[in-house]
Amino acid sequence: MEKIVEFIQRKQLSRVLIGLFCVVFVIAVFLLGLNIGNGNINFSNQAYDSGLPASLNYSTVNQEYQALRQYYDGKLTQTQLLDGIKHGLAQATNDPYTEYFTASEAKAFSNELNNSFSGIGAELSQNAQHEIEIMSPLKGSPAAKAGLLPKDIIAAVNGKSTSNMTVEQAVYAIRGKANTAVELTIIRANRSFNVKIIRQNIVVPSVSYKILNGNIGYISIMTFANDTSSLIQQASSYLVKSHVKGIILDLRNNPGGLVSAAVAVTSEWLKPGQEIMQEKRGSQVLQTYNATGGDILHGIPTVVLINGGSASASEITAGALHDHHDAYLIGTKSYGKGVVQQLVNLSDGSVLKVTIASWYRPDGQNINKIGITPDQVVQLKSGSTDNQLIAAESYLSKQ
Repeated sequence: MEKIVEFIQRKQLSRVLIGLFCVVFVIAVFLLGLNIGNGNINFSNQAYDSGLPASLNYSTVNQEYQALRQYYDGKLTQTQLLDGIKHGLAQATNDPYTEYFTASEAKAFSNELNNSFSGIGAELSQNAQHEIEIMSPLKGSPAAKAGLLPKDIIAAVNGKSTSNMTVEQAVYAIRGKANTAVELTIIRANRSFNVKIIRQNIVVPSVSYKILNGNIGYISIMTFANDTSSLIQQASSYLVKSHVKGIILDLRNNPGGLVSAAVAVTSEWLKPGQEIMQEKRGSQVLQTYNATGGDILHGIPTVVLINGGSASASEITAGALHDHHDAYLIGTKSYGKGVVQQLVNLSDGSVLKVTIASWYRPDGQNINKIGITPDQVVQLKSGSTDNQLIAAESYLSKQ
């Protein structure tokens, strides 16, 4: 490591401190941005009194910076210093949902929210032996073209074993820039082989739908993204024209999404004007969200499937449909994220995601760190049979 360059001037230091002040100022006044709760996005131009001081004493920050200039045996850039300060400000909240994203991190976050990424196009899971397993390659994806099949075990990514990886770690190891290669070691029927796959840009629709046996409609929402509002309307229209006797809305492992998308989905069932949720800071109601019309699924027996991966916007939808008696919940307790964040876009393309409020169900409950307990608790058994889906079909067949 090279000794930190000595030509960093006081003028550059002043820019660092000015940048710090700007970030603090942004936090204090909560500039107009997009509200997001792990994806819960809505528009707001309200500013709130955070209770923070109007200015900070930067003397010890300057002392620390001078110590780094003098003693640090390594290489630092002004960008790294600024990002470090801004990351630190967000982390000082001790709030897991308040985060600072650099410009590149913000772009990745946005792409992730809208199911857009560069990879091989295969949904992964972890089997009972804690192996990384392919659930299904997307139709026409690089994974499908390479011949990967459901139940294939990914033993290694670019020669690195996946034995200690989580599904998320495996996903990020496989993803990369478009038109670059990733080599997977696959185990199939006790046979091991390597396959090299060229990554491509992939956009996955957030909503899929079909009709199950017994003329039961099935809608799965992966995330509440930009395309969800239009796709849920298509799904609803198709199922109504098919005269389905019931609907299963699958929100399992859906981590959240746009508030506008959650409102659009819920409005397919609720009557116009019915409350979906309220945002509050303390006892102050900041905003109330109501059904916006549509309600073409109102009156059709509906089951919502939830589990521990159903969070945020998923819980908004599940809670509202349940509280208005438009849906029966089956599965396991949801994640429990009852707070709302706001995205503040900074001038350099970076973004601050900051918690601004809590949200409440129509019945007045806040589910933060509590979750939603379904009407019928059904644990998902290991193996290929989806007993939660079977329970939903059984319930609807009796309606």
